[in-house]
Amino acid sequence: MTSRTGDNVGVRQAVEDDIAELVRLRALLFENLGGDFFNPASGGDDWLDELAVVLKDQLATEAVHILVVDGESGLAACGIGTVEQRLPGPHLRNGRIGQVIGVVTDPAYRRLGHSRSVMRGLLDWFRASGVARVDLHASSGGEPLYRELGFTDHPDPSLYWRP
Repeated sequence: MTSRTGDNVGVRQAVEDDIAELVRLRALLFENLGGDFFNPASGGDDWLDELAVVLKDQLATEAVHILVVDGESGLAACGIGTVEQRLPGPHLRNGRIGQVIGVVTDPAYRRLGHSRSVMRGLLDWFRASGVARVDLHASSGGEPLYRELGFTDHPDPSLYWRP
């Protein structure tokens, strides 16, 4: 169902028929991030097939929420949110963390408010899901929007490891 009220005009939940377009937009996201770490060419294209399989599985789970905006031919924008149950702690009382996995808008549809609408839809879903915190990694282009929506610098240092 497409939302027609408030700031989420045109936003709807993704369905299985959207998978090819979700894969296209996700690849576009990594192309725009640039650098060796995010460059899809550095890892080959096999990840796109894996992505399609995982997206199909994730559409059926309550821990993942994929929102899209339709364009004239294909999707104009999408955003993916996940909820993870971690161990509760003094700064994470219920242990539920939301993660914005990626918000991307096709270049032909940028500067029309689609990312903002998708993010507001995801934030509504996170609130309804009872998360204690929502994390995301912001591109330089997306950071002003996220800060406007209330995101601040994370107090924890971020490191990663690859086996």
